Amino acid sequence: MKLSGGVEWALHCCVVLSAAKNDAVAVARLAELHDVSTTYLAKQMQALSRAGIVRSTQGHSGGYTLTREPSEITVLDIVEAIDGTRSTFACTEIRQRGPMATPAEACLTPCAINRAMIAADGAWRAALREVTVADLARDVDKDYDADVMAAISGWLAGEAV
Repeated sequence: MKLSGGVEWALHCCVVLSAAKNDAVAVARLAELHDVSTTYLAKQMQALSRAGIVRSTQGHSGGYTLTREPSEITVLDIVEAIDGTRSTFACTEIRQRGPMATPAEACLTPCAINRAMIAADGAWRAALREVTVADLARDVDKDYDADVMAAISGWLAGEAV
C-alpha cells in the first residue's frame, strides 16, 4: 500500500495546528514552516476542510484551525480525508478466470486471499484509529531535546526562534 504525499503533509499540518492555540494559521505560513509548495498544501487543507477536520476562515487574520480537540482527531480521519475511504485491496475475482476457473455461482464467500487482505486493511485502519493528533504532538515533543511544540506555537505567533 502506498499513501499519497498529501497524507504526510496533512498530518504535519494538523500537529502544527494543535500548537496554534485556536488561532487561524494561513496556508502560506504552514507551507513556509514545512518548506513545501503552498499550492499543493492548499489542496490538502481543502480536503481536510471538506472532511470537517479543519475550519477555514477568510480575511486578514484568516487561515485554518482544527474543528475538534486534537485528542478527538485520529490519524485515520486524516488519511481518509486525503486519500479516501476505499479499501487498500480490490478483489477482481481472479479465481473465476483461466482454465481452472471457479464458476461464479460457486463463489459465495470471499476467497482466502480476499479475506486476508481485507483483514489486513481492517487491522491497519484500527491501528490508525488508535493514534490521535494529540498523540502525535506529544511524540513530536519527545523526539527533540527542546519543547518543539511550544517553539512552533511561538513561531506561529511571530515570535523569534
